[in-house]
Amino acid sequence: MKSNIFLILSGPVTGDLSDNKQKDQMTFRITIFSQEVEDFVMEARIDAEAKFTELHNLIISTCNYQDMNNHGFLICDDEWHVKDHIRQTYTGDIDSEEDINLMQNCSLRDFLEEEGQRIAYIFDPEGKRFFLMEISELLFGQPEPKGRISKKHGTPPIQHLNEELTLQPTSEVADEETEEEFYGDDDFEEGELDMEGFEINE
Repeated sequence: MKSNIFLILSGPVTGDLSDNKQKDQMTFRITIFSQEVEDFVMEARIDAEAKFTELHNLIISTCNYQDMNNHGFLICDDEWHVKDHIRQTYTGDIDSEEDINLMQNCSLRDFLEEEGQRIAYIFDPEGKRFFLMEISELLFGQPEPKGRISKKHGTPPIQHLNEELTLQPTSEVADEETEEEFYGDDDFEEGELDMEGFEINE
């Protein structure tokens, strides 16, 4: 009995691999604002593969804050309940059964995945004060080799409540691009900053 044998030969890929690679590249557009200073808001653009350390450094350098070694990010659900804690350093008071997620080891992509996702950044660990953050948009094919503050409005809150002088943003980020005001921008809605009575529940 004669059987027919069909062979499927795999030849070279003729498509544009660079286009596919660009589609896989994802950038987060993240809006950062404060419940303490209503007119302060800024926007970060950062690669999804970047570590949380890069986003942390971007925030504190822009706001001219001190690095206190125990900052952190809180990954929240839609109701601002904490799902994960991304820590800057390991401390002995952490429950031994808790998974320890360190900024330097965790990529943004590992915890952030969709528009509207909510995050909090602890900028004053001693006072337990934080910025509110939201993924505003997922950008494909628009790589950001280095994270940057693309827009900024207003002056950030002081880092420590007992400070007498208001910290000013560094001149390094005070260029035309970062000083572009959110008010009047198509992507900004003033109602987004109405967070009266806001609390993060762990």
